[in-house]
Amino acid sequence: MLHFNPTISHKLETIRRLFISKDLMEITQWIEAVEGINKEIDQLNMIERRLIKSDLVASTLQGLRRKNTLVMGSLCKYEQELKKELQFGKREYDLLRAKEHEKRRDSYALLQKEFRSLKAGIYRKLAEKHFNE
Repeated sequence: MLHFNPTISHKLETIRRLFISKDLMEITQWIEAVEGINKEIDQLNMIERRLIKSDLVASTLQGLRRKNTLVMGSLCKYEQELKKELQFGKREYDLLRAKEHEKRRDSYALLQKEFRSLKAGIYRKLAEKHFNE
């Protein structure tokens, strides 16, 4: 016969809430970084229009902005889910939940990688333009 142990139950709930809180702090950082990417894309768009004047660069920036918007939407939705779970939920913090979080981390990391690559390409174009004048 299984016995309910309130001490263990309380400890498990405390750990579950701690993990969710940790995930929420991380999501907040990711959202702030994605907002920063959006602002930087605005600046890169101005550089493209005034200095580079390349349809390819402009369309690449537009594509990255769309992806940035999708990642932001996904992160915000996930943040709301976590807040709801923290406040009202009882779902165990298990391997499946951890994998869900890692999936969000991977999409954020991929966006960061693509953005760094795009910036490097823009800086190369600027350097080429400067040295070719």
